Amino acid sequence: MSKKKATKKEENSLNLETILFNCRDYLRGSASLNDKRDVILTLVFLRFIGEKFDDAQAEMRQQCINRGITDEEKIARFLDSPSRYKNIVYVPEAARWSMLINVPASNLVAALDDALQAIEDSGDTLKGCVKLSLFTSVKIQSNELKKVVDEVNKISHKVFGEEKDLIGRVYEYFLKSFAVNATKEEGEFYTPHDIVELIAAFIEPFDGTLYDPCCGSGGMFIQCAKYVEAKQGDITTVNVFGQEKEDSTFRLAKMNLAMRGISHHLGDGPISTFDKDQHAGLVFDYIMANPPFNLKHWFTKDVTQQGVNWADYGTPPESNANYAWILHMLSKLKADKGIAGFLLANGALGDEDTIAIRQELIENDKVEAIIVLPRELFYTTDISVTLWILNQNKRGGMHHGRQLRDRRGEILFMDLRSWTENPVKGEQKKKVELKADQVKRAADIFFRWQSVGTNGATYAEPELYRSVGFEELKTNNFSLVPSRYIEFVDRDNNIDYDKVLTETASAVSELLSLQCENDVMLRNALKQLGYECK
Repeated sequence: MSKKKATKKEENSLNLETILFNCRDYLRGSASLNDKRDVILTLVFLRFIGEKFDDAQAEMRQQCINRGITDEEKIARFLDSPSRYKNIVYVPEAARWSMLINVPASNLVAALDDALQAIEDSGDTLKGCVKLSLFTSVKIQSNELKKVVDEVNKISHKVFGEEKDLIGRVYEYFLKSFAVNATKEEGEFYTPHDIVELIAAFIEPFDGTLYDPCCGSGGMFIQCAKYVEAKQGDITTVNVFGQEKEDSTFRLAKMNLAMRGISHHLGDGPISTFDKDQHAGLVFDYIMANPPFNLKHWFTKDVTQQGVNWADYGTPPESNANYAWILHMLSKLKADKGIAGFLLANGALGDEDTIAIRQELIENDKVEAIIVLPRELFYTTDISVTLWILNQNKRGGMHHGRQLRDRRGEILFMDLRSWTENPVKGEQKKKVELKADQVKRAADIFFRWQSVGTNGATYAEPELYRSVGFEELKTNNFSLVPSRYIEFVDRDNNIDYDKVLTETASAVSELLSLQCENDVMLRNALKQLGYECK
C-alpha cells in the first residue's frame, strides 16, 4: 500500500528540526553521529531528487497528452530518455523515492543500497554523490530504518527545498546540535544564508565562472545561485568550480549541486587545495569563500611544489593559513576583472608576521573593501569575522550597469559590529542574523563609494564607514583594522557629570525617605551623609 501523502496544511505545519530530531531519535543506539548524519542526508537527497524528478515526469507526461500522444509505450520511451530532462537530474528507476517509500522494512536495506549503486552508475552528474553500501555497513535495524524513511518522506522540496539550501540546512542541524566535524580551528561550518547574500551583494556574481577553494557542502554555491536567480533569473549562466578535502563533505557538495541542476566542477575527488590544486592553471571571474579560520598545521615542505600559486607574493607564514588563502585566491582571479569576497578571522587584519604581504597587497591596489561583521553570526563560533573584497580592476568604467570611478589608492572600511538587533529565536545558543534591508544598506554604501561623483577623501559616516587613502594606510603601518580609521564618537565627553550626580542623589534621597520615615537610626545615618529624609 502506498504511503498517504501529507496535505498542504500538514506540510506547512512541519518543522525541519523536529523531523530531523525524530530521525535521530529512531537511530538512537544504532549508529554513530557521523553514520546518522550520512544516513539522514542520503535519504533526504533521495527524497529531494526523487520528488523533483516525479514532478518533472508528470509535467512531461502532460505535455505528451497535450500534443495528442496517448500511446503509453511511446510516452514511457519519452519519459525514460535522460537527455530530455533539462536542468534537473535524471533519477534511475531503482533510486526513485516513489518506489523506495513502498519497500517493506525487511527489504529496505538492500533496496536502498541498490539505489545508491544505481545512482553511482547513472553517469557523471551523480557519480561520487553517495557512499556505496552505506545502509549495509551502518547495520541499522530494519524497522528503525523504515521509521526514518517514513519521517524523511515528510520533507517535501515544495515546503523545505525552494527558499534555502536543504542539504545544507540538514548539515547545519548536525553541526549546531552535535558539532560534528566542526571546531573553531578547522572552521568546518555551514555559512548561513544571510552572510552568503551579503558577499554576493558586494561582488555580484551574475555571470561567468565562480570559484570556492574550500567549498564544504556547497551551500555557498546554492545560496549564491538563489541570489543570482532573484536578480537575473538564470543560474545557468554561472559555472561553478570548487574543491573540498573532507570525503563526506565532498559528497554533500556533489549532492547539493546535482539536486539543483547547477553546472559544477569539483575535481576528481576530495583533497585539500594546499595538497593539490585541482583547477591549476584556471582563473575565474568571481571567488566566494569561507576558509577555515586561523587554520594551523596546513604547511608542509611539499606545499609549494604541488602547483599552489602564491601570486608572486612569496610563501605566506606557516603560523596559520589565513594569508595562504588570500594569496591562493588572488592567484585564481582573472587579471583584468576578477573580484573576490571571502571571510577571515579578524587577526588577519593586522598580524605582525604578514605586514610585508599586506603592504604589497595594498600598494598593488588589490584590496577594495574591509567589512567587519557582527558577532554571533555562526552556530559554531561566536567571534566577529571580516569580509574582504579583492578587486583586480579598481580603475573604473562600466560594471553591471553602473559607472564606476577610479578607486586606486583607496580602501573602503566598514564596521557592522553594532548590527546585532536581529536575534534568531528558538536556537540553542545566541545567534543574530543580517536582514535583507541591512544587506542592501551595506551594499549601497559600497556601491556609492565606487560610483562616479563620489569624493573618496570625504566619504565617511562616524562609527560605520570611511574611505581611506594610501598615505594614511602607510602611516598606520599598513594595518587593515577598521577601528584605526573609522571615527568613533566619545559620548562620555558630552555628559554633565555634576548634573547626573545631583539627579542621582536626589532620586536616592527620594527613595530612601520612603523607607526611613519611621526609622530614627536610618534617618540619622542618612543625615550624616548629607541626605535629609522628608
